[in-house]
Amino acid sequence: MARIRVGLLPTASFLVGTMPVPKYADAEKTQFALDRETGEKLKTITLFFMEEDRAEALKITVPENGLPNGLKPGVAVMPVELFATPWARIFNGQLSDGIAYRADRLDLVGGLAPAAEAEAA
Repeated sequence: MARIRVGLLPTASFLVGTMPVPKYADAEKTQFALDRETGEKLKTITLFFMEEDRAEALKITVPENGLPNGLKPGVAVMPVELFATPWARIFNGQLSDGIAYRADRLDLVGGLAPAAEAEAA
């Protein structure tokens, strides 16, 4: 499948929606999904993406070491090396399709969020 680099406008911003959770390689959730090159565990995080007059929730897969300390809902982040991979499959005669998002890492934007600053003090 073709990986497509996601181009973002300078006005693009992302906020953490949910905390990262393990990504699994099987439906029974017994095997963690691993990065094919490094063998590192993968996590999935929901980010709210906002750009100009649109907003949407994106689930993005990130290697465990690409997640910075200080993540919590509402914290501003920026995905680094964000790629989209279209996918489709037929299961029980029904077509399912979508776009899988993957980033090498998330960078915190603008330091700590206000709530995190209060806790750090």
